[in-house]
Amino acid sequence: MCGLIGFTLQSSLDGIQTAKAMSAAITHRGPDNEGIWWDESEPVALGHRRLSILDLSPAGDQPMVSRCERYVVAFNGEIYNHLTLRSRLKAEQKVPSWRGHSDTETLLACFSAWGVEATLKASVGMFAIALWDKQEQVLTLARDRMGEKPLYWGWSNDVLMFGSELKALKAHPAFEAEVDRDALTLLLRHCYIPAPYSIYKGIQKLMPGHYVQIALGNGARNVEAAEPIAFWRVNDIVEQGLAGPFNGTPEDAINALEHQLSASISEQMLADVPLGAFLSGGIDSSSIVALMQAQSARPVRTFTIGFDQVGYNEATHAKAVAGHLGTEHTELYVRPHEAQAVIPKLPNIYCEPFSDSSQIPTFLVSQMARQQVAVALSGDGGDELFGGYNRYMAAGKVWGPVQRLPRFTRLAGARLLRSLSPATWDRLFDWARPVLPQRLRLSIPGEKARKLADVLALSDGHAFYRQLTSHWTDPASLVIGATEPQTLITSPTAWPDTDCLEHAMMAMDAQTYMADDILTKVDRAAMANSLETRVPMLDHRVVELAWRMPLNLKIREGQGKWLLRQVLYKHVPRELIERPKMGFGIPLDTWLRGPLREWAEALLDESRLRSEGYFHPAPIRTMWAEHLSGKKNWQYHLWSVLMFQAWLEAQDG
Repeated sequence: MCGLIGFTLQSSLDGIQTAKAMSAAITHRGPDNEGIWWDESEPVALGHRRLSILDLSPAGDQPMVSRCERYVVAFNGEIYNHLTLRSRLKAEQKVPSWRGHSDTETLLACFSAWGVEATLKASVGMFAIALWDKQEQVLTLARDRMGEKPLYWGWSNDVLMFGSELKALKAHPAFEAEVDRDALTLLLRHCYIPAPYSIYKGIQKLMPGHYVQIALGNGARNVEAAEPIAFWRVNDIVEQGLAGPFNGTPEDAINALEHQLSASISEQMLADVPLGAFLSGGIDSSSIVALMQAQSARPVRTFTIGFDQVGYNEATHAKAVAGHLGTEHTELYVRPHEAQAVIPKLPNIYCEPFSDSSQIPTFLVSQMARQQVAVALSGDGGDELFGGYNRYMAAGKVWGPVQRLPRFTRLAGARLLRSLSPATWDRLFDWARPVLPQRLRLSIPGEKARKLADVLALSDGHAFYRQLTSHWTDPASLVIGATEPQTLITSPTAWPDTDCLEHAMMAMDAQTYMADDILTKVDRAAMANSLETRVPMLDHRVVELAWRMPLNLKIREGQGKWLLRQVLYKHVPRELIERPKMGFGIPLDTWLRGPLREWAEALLDESRLRSEGYFHPAPIRTMWAEHLSGKKNWQYHLWSVLMFQAWLEAQDG
């Protein structure tokens, strides 16, 4: 795990100084070594920060030049099958004289032997790559299949610049930091800014599974000619998997998943530094740790954090799983003021607004793990691959019955429910409560009536999914001068052909929420602590196997992740795992009414919002007042606004 930077040279004089400034901005990603490559006869400079994981010797330093001297690479990530790739090169009699045993050197040999796309398709791992071809004068930028590693790129003042984090690009003297108001609407809807957008105009995130090639010979500066190319697509894997389903018994499927997941974990346990795993005690992380421990002669080091507040503490469950598996377990109970102390660091850690509040405990568990290990495996990906989120269950329970109603009936029902205010519905239910059956004695019936009306008015399953994954439902009305841009979710052609809405939702989550929220959160929180994280469930071979499994092996009797549970139950007793799903969160709603109130009030001050000119203040102030009074819980809506405001303040500082 490392960080990379690069840019096109306007003059040879500014190469070293600019590269060093950009590299210094991401020192946390690679504190072990810095490397700069530039040549006054070449139009591009590359830089690299190294966190030494494989081949700790100088033979693994980057940027690295190929043996044939045609290619120069700056690479962030890990190629887990690089020893297999070396064997393949040997079998093809294309073996260079190896200088060391780093996967970077393997990549360069593969690029020299097979070319760009063939090498990307052959590589198993997580990566962001900047490859300069001196012969063809072409720069290639590439990102791994599922988006584990970040890569920003774009043009500013006629300079092409790229890097692992936006803060590196901002360190370039030509960078123009103009906020993209359209992208800001996406933050409010999703709590993250989805690829290819970023918070800055002119700068984009390279989409997962894509590479882009930019010709720089003869002073070329035409970004319009540089269109990203997909070398692997989730939608293709979904459609191929459903067209060629797994042919075997449920027991065969369980064994197949255990075999592939174990093989992926084995590859990802390869490191020349201490290694461990995050353990929450849930299905995903427990499965990873169980399979790690099953193939380790020594106790695996596991890490979890806990909170004293009921409803937010998984540490007791993690401890029980760790005890059963015999891991070397470390837990840390975090007091509220310790968690709140992370908040001022968030704008710098994420370097563009990001508002998934589980960013706070993720940072804390990464900080704790880094005291003992340099690499930690994570259980992320299980929900999206094996049907774990509640919204997949809602697709069958809620949207299934609703879509069977005629359209005019749904619209009439929505109008009826909206004819009374939520407060009036509350009063009616309170009045009728004594005679209502138990199942109709609802809490906040007015709010539930409003939500049902919204569902009834939806046109199709795609709209149902969008509503479930939205916070602010009309963010363009909140951001001054903005138009909400199209995303994968709102583009009909971006949805795969599937056999059911549940599978369609899982596929979209893998390409949006997981890539742009979950993986972004983990990467930045871990790298802020110079910790490498690896995600075995996102090995593309696991992903491809998961999509061959029918829905009834993922969701059964209203419960998700059936197949993954069966693998886990081979190693951990069911009673240690079976409990309601708990998010990795913080009591944000009460913190905003208590210890964070003064901080939030300053950021949401009406005159401040008006003078900054990004938001219409009225709806925010109304929502803030309702939250403070306890009338409504607007924690997620407000957190998105607060994270932008805190980020904006940090930029001005």
